[in-house]
Amino acid sequence: MPWKTTTTMEQKIEFICEWRTGKYTITELSKSFGISRPTAYKLIQRFENQGYEGLKEQSRVPGKHPNATSENIVKSIIKLKEKHKLWGAKKIRILLFKEFTEQQIPSVVTVHNILRKNGLVSPQKRMRRVKPVFPIFDPKSCNEVWSADYKGKFLMGNKIYCHPLTIADSKSRFLFTAKGHYKETLKAAKAEFTKVFRTYGIPKQIHTDNGSPFGSVRAIQRYTQLSYWFIELGITPVFSDPAHPEQNGRHERMHRDLKAACAKPSAYDLKAQQRRLNHFVKEYNTIRPHEALEMKTPADIHDFSCRPFPEKISNFDYDTNLKVLKVTKSGAIRWKSYYWVYLTAALKGKYVGIQELGNGIWKVYYRNVFLGFFDQRNLRKKQQATRLETNLV
Repeated sequence: MPWKTTTTMEQKIEFICEWRTGKYTITELSKSFGISRPTAYKLIQRFENQGYEGLKEQSRVPGKHPNATSENIVKSIIKLKEKHKLWGAKKIRILLFKEFTEQQIPSVVTVHNILRKNGLVSPQKRMRRVKPVFPIFDPKSCNEVWSADYKGKFLMGNKIYCHPLTIADSKSRFLFTAKGHYKETLKAAKAEFTKVFRTYGIPKQIHTDNGSPFGSVRAIQRYTQLSYWFIELGITPVFSDPAHPEQNGRHERMHRDLKAACAKPSAYDLKAQQRRLNHFVKEYNTIRPHEALEMKTPADIHDFSCRPFPEKISNFDYDTNLKVLKVTKSGAIRWKSYYWVYLTAALKGKYVGIQELGNGIWKVYYRNVFLGFFDQRNLRKKQQATRLETNLV
């Protein structure tokens, strides 16, 4: 029959049992079990303080570490994370500078480890990197390019859709507004743009996608009625290529944060939803550090535009070398009494300028913006409109 093997824990229990009989001295027990007298006294002390639980193997990690993060900083990190559940270690760390000195604040890795240890970090899905598609609109100063879009609609608690209109400066990432609408209409968008323009001034360009009411791939130069209003204000509309939202990636990234903060879950009705959107705008502009801005906030970077909003749109004087024609209610201009060149219904009642290039080719402008060409040699059928071309073949 083989010898039984005993574990360390079993030997400790046997040692205590022999000691409790009182028949043996500490020296005799130590010699019998092959341990030192200090070890024997340590086992007896643990047993007296904690019972048999104290005989289990103890952690060898030191109770205190000279470089350990102080308890009050750990509590502040946890408190900030609970307040800003969607923020990571980098942004949480920046907020610590408001309470502690630079020497006291731990590194980003340490902040992340503290959050992970307390179960406040959830693994994120790895994002697929998309190769950049040109053109990419990368302004060099504030108010050079603004971005605008309707973030994807989502249902509120009352089962009605909310369509948030967002307008932001592409350089500073300053979010001017996130306005909830019931529908994506020209009237609603124009009213909110007017409000923003009166407060912050107007930019040089506005970058949007090709969705209504901003643009249309079927229209001349993709311009819509809203685009022509921008042109009248002295703003140039620019568009992402169709099916390439990544060309306005910084605005789409902001939409991801807005959706997580305001639509998961959404509020009951539009009034309550707007309060959430307003809170997000304030936090995004003044509290949330932005990595692309060297961990500053958009409000720290943004400057007001020096171009004020014109309350009344002034008339435009075309050059004397251009013929000025009025766009009819059908969206076309009459050419030589009985021919028609169709432009767009968005310009009805407005005046365009046309310039001859030679050989019957004419260029068409609205104010200082080029729209397209038409060839008068192709105007063969009377009372039938010919569409404007954007390129000469």
